[in-house]
Amino acid sequence: MGHWIWWMIAGILSVAGGILALANPLAASLTAELLAAWSFMLVGLIAIFSAFRDQGWGARILALLLGILMLVLGLSLVANPLEGLLSLTYAVAVVLMVAGLFRLILAFRAEMRAFRWVLALSGALSIVLALLIFSNFPQSAAVVLGVYLAIELISNGVALVVIALARKAVG
Repeated sequence: MGHWIWWMIAGILSVAGGILALANPLAASLTAELLAAWSFMLVGLIAIFSAFRDQGWGARILALLLGILMLVLGLSLVANPLEGLLSLTYAVAVVLMVAGLFRLILAFRAEMRAFRWVLALSGALSIVLALLIFSNFPQSAAVVLGVYLAIELISNGVALVVIALARKAVG
């Protein structure tokens, strides 16, 4: 069995996970929220630990404060998953809106002339997605993160399957 089979297995599992997430987007949204919460807590703990290894009091205090902030944010998300889901969905909408506006502005710069339509389309799509979230907020919070997670898992899985098939053809 060649190394390509592991890429294929990972791809199939990712697609299957994406389909499961699409089947129950609320559960997938809550899973994404809890994953973010635990990630914030882990990063917070690492930052706090590294604060005691940093050089200079300024760096130590900044690392300690950032670590405590991340830890508290993570604990808050774990303690209040539904409120966290609302907050994260709102943050995703804001990020989509800002990124979309930035890409639209970038699309009309002279040096981006060759890629103008791609940047403009990408920016417009991000803005539309943000507006869809905002137009149905807070109800959209129940499914948005789960659907986005599902799309990412399926997209990732398809890419991994393609990589596996390419490696199989070469090997």
